Amino acid sequence: MPLVAAHQRYGASPRLVHAALARLAALLALVWLAGMAFAGEARAQERTVLAFGDSLTAGYQLKPGEGFAPRLQEALTARGMDVTVINAGVSGDTSAAGRRRIEWTLDNLERTPDLMILELGANDMLRGIDPRETLRNLNAIIEEAKGRGIDVLLTGMLGPPNMGEDNRRYFNAVYPFLANRHDLDLYPFFLNGVIFQRQLLLPDNLHPNADGVEAIVRGILPSVEAALRKAS
Repeated sequence: MPLVAAHQRYGASPRLVHAALARLAALLALVWLAGMAFAGEARAQERTVLAFGDSLTAGYQLKPGEGFAPRLQEALTARGMDVTVINAGVSGDTSAAGRRRIEWTLDNLERTPDLMILELGANDMLRGIDPRETLRNLNAIIEEAKGRGIDVLLTGMLGPPNMGEDNRRYFNAVYPFLANRHDLDLYPFFLNGVIFQRQLLLPDNLHPNADGVEAIVRGILPSVEAALRKAS
């Protein structure tokens, strides 16, 4: 309604109408700014975790939603965290294969992760690869991530007795050595509480089934939460 018409109909002076409109505009501006600030804070609280590994991360022979990445995301969400967990697991990957693809993987993400969970080495062990080669490859992956400002949670693997005592001892030492060298949080054994538990494994007795993944997530969840707090 034009100001003159308002004055004629309601007896309000143009000056009062102008003042009321100015107050309304100021109020709307404050509401808009508050909304923008809230949205910015919400975006700042959003976190991204990259699960970078082999079949244990990829969700080998599991249904969509049953693998490590989606179940970890569900667990973190249930704890009140706004987190997206990206599944960058490739079945069959050795540490060398992971080293070859880490740069490409990070280059092609929509945003830089706050945290990378590094889970590689099981296939090196199964193929009898020299533990020194595993160490060099994992070291290169860690350096690539840290060079981009990404915190790393290193998850370990343990060699079986039939690996040979020397190789087993050297392999088992790889993960603590790297964690100490790069000042990383270490989750010592990714399959803790799952390996040798047939009810938690697929028929191959190597890979976790859906219940096994749940057990892995329960075990590693406190370490992931702590690593995310440090990464903030």
